[in-house]
Amino acid sequence: MSVVKVVELIGISAVSWEDAVKCALAEAAKTIKNIRSVYVKACNANVENNVIVEYKAIVKVCFVVEQEL
Repeated sequence: MSVVKVVELIGISAVSWEDAVKCALAEAAKTIKNIRSVYVKACNANVENNVIVEYKAIVKVCFVVEQEL
């Protein structure tokens, strides 16, 4: 039997929404083992002078919780 845990993060990038997702995943991977999937919940952006200056992706990172024997 396995248990999957889900954490919600916000990735931020000056490049794109895809890069924002990758940034969130890379940061999560620094402290979370057994990541199995990422779900993009929402995307938004900050705009200045009619130009997108910051992309944000709200993601859910799913990982398997290790069981002690």
